Amino acid sequence: MTPRHQRPLGRRKLLVALGGAVVAAPVAAAVAPHALAGVGSDGGTATPQAEAAGALPLTIVNGTGSFGDADVHVYIVGNQDGRQVRVTPDGTVAPVALSDNGADGYTDYAIGLAGGGETKLNLPYLSGRIYVSLGGKLKFKVVTDGAGDPALQYPAGWVESDPNYGVLHDCAEFTYNSAGMFCNTTMVDMFSVPLAIRLTGAKDQTTGTVRAGGRAAAFEAMRRVEEFAPLVVDDTRVIAPGHGLDAGLFPKDYLAPYIDEVWSTYTGKDLRVTTNAGTFTGRVRGDRLTFDGPAQVSFAKPSTRDVLFCDGAIAAPNDGTTGPVAAVLGAGFNRSTLLSSADHPTTDPAAFYATALTNHYAKAVHAATEDGRAYGFAFDDVADFASYIQDTAPTGFRLTLTAF
Repeated sequence: MTPRHQRPLGRRKLLVALGGAVVAAPVAAAVAPHALAGVGSDGGTATPQAEAAGALPLTIVNGTGSFGDADVHVYIVGNQDGRQVRVTPDGTVAPVALSDNGADGYTDYAIGLAGGGETKLNLPYLSGRIYVSLGGKLKFKVVTDGAGDPALQYPAGWVESDPNYGVLHDCAEFTYNSAGMFCNTTMVDMFSVPLAIRLTGAKDQTTGTVRAGGRAAAFEAMRRVEEFAPLVVDDTRVIAPGHGLDAGLFPKDYLAPYIDEVWSTYTGKDLRVTTNAGTFTGRVRGDRLTFDGPAQVSFAKPSTRDVLFCDGAIAAPNDGTTGPVAAVLGAGFNRSTLLSSADHPTTDPAAFYATALTNHYAKAVHAATEDGRAYGFAFDDVADFASYIQDTAPTGFRLTLTAF
């Protein structure tokens, strides 16, 4: 698989619904950055006939050992041709509608599991998420967006006032179209339910599997670091530090000493970043880290929030130059590798998170998985360390809720 920073960037920002805010943007913004870069071979959108022919067998497996099938609820929601939609139990696509809201003000899009541990469904062409909730159901609400169209409010488990805050839930992300299946597990927002994905087709691939005891180990690792301990919500979830910062649970200047040291170091020597466009050579000039090479790109000094969200000063436009360099810088800051080497991206995971001042959340979720891959921050796909798989000729997709 070609490293993400070597390819044209898709839209990297994950869609969020903070504090009950309306999700008015297409759900495609919420799916895997890899997946968003995938389009059909003709670059066009699929026809309804192609969507029907493209139904991909989807198997949901309850391997929790703690929750019976009746207590597991599945939701498949996403975007198709600019419309926000859901998948029904029979595998058809239905646009979301205000009339879907029940007497309590929320929809019931839950798909129940069949008894016996495996549930067979069909996945049509779609970009979106597969949510699972354990115990209680999730409360999705259909509202009207700024354009007057129906739109979903998504669960925001990192927001205490969200109606789903008390529900144990998580999700996987995907884009499935005529080009293939592009999918990942994600911990960009939070880590709660151990999920594994398996994609069969031209190859047989699995990722995201949490090792035995890995969930508990990740929670405990967070509790041991003073600044990260408030991100642990009982035994329900660990909130990503960027969301914790916004909620006042995480120090706004946590990474400032490291960021300052990077700026100081590369005032006096070169920092080299290699992408598909070539090698960029940068130094801090004035107050900006400026790179020369295939094109001149420069960055203001990022804040801790910029680093954790891979946004702001290190946002990645889809321009083939600034975007890929920003992605590599974002990974280097989160993995705290920018001072241990002047050549990036760093590809040896033994060098990641080696300093005391680092993204301990990303470190913990990577340590929790069997293959060491996870989406702990938005640029975690740099050098292919994200829990992402793809196949251009898929024959089946399996989502497994693994043991806690």
